[in-house]
Amino acid sequence: MKVSLFITCLADVMYSNVGKSTVELLEKYGCEVDFPVNQTCCGQPAYNSGYHKESKRIAKHFIEVFEDADYVVAPSGSCIAMVKEYEHLLSKDKEWADKARNLSRKSYELTQFLVEVVKVEEISARFPASAAYHKSCHMTRLLKVTDAPQTLLSKVEDLEIKELPNSQDCCGFGGTFSVKMTPISEQMVDEKVAHIEETGAEILIGGDCGCLMNIGGRINRLGKPIKVMHIAEVLNNEVK
Repeated sequence: MKVSLFITCLADVMYSNVGKSTVELLEKYGCEVDFPVNQTCCGQPAYNSGYHKESKRIAKHFIEVFEDADYVVAPSGSCIAMVKEYEHLLSKDKEWADKARNLSRKSYELTQFLVEVVKVEEISARFPASAAYHKSCHMTRLLKVTDAPQTLLSKVEDLEIKELPNSQDCCGFGGTFSVKMTPISEQMVDEKVAHIEETGAEILIGGDCGCLMNIGGRINRLGKPIKVMHIAEVLNNEVK
């Protein structure tokens, strides 16, 4: 099974270990991974800010880079959700809309791909810790990926998952929202951190680097002893 890795901006620039863990996980479960070197941002920040003309140019480039891939997999529900928005963005140009539709059908968030396509039933990982799982908005609301992450985490040896109160609530990141609406975003992430503390968990696990950057940054500023990790890092933690 051949997979093209869409690394995403945040994983590429700030969370290289997430990319490394993603590749190792895919290879561990039988995938051949390639990395298209001409890939760029998916265009989500521009699109959400109303720059649709510029977003179309980015989308077309992205489609050209990945159109020959068998599967496109990213460690981010948010970015894959944007790829699936290309068909709507390019709807007035039938040729590009058709190409966008074809790309959408073979694009997956990492845990979704492992469960739905690779059909992973057992995880060879051990992580002796208590953790809470943060459900990112785009993954759950736009991609409708709700069960796959927790199904995989439930198979990690010695990992205790604590129920996170109000887990459906946004962390306040929202891409450019956290920049444009900082006071509101700060209150939202403070509430999220308080709920994480309620669980008594040592680790916060999530599937989107944007959320983890926002929550982790606030945890650090507040001096809380809670570690933040991407789900790929946990699933790739070797049994010892």
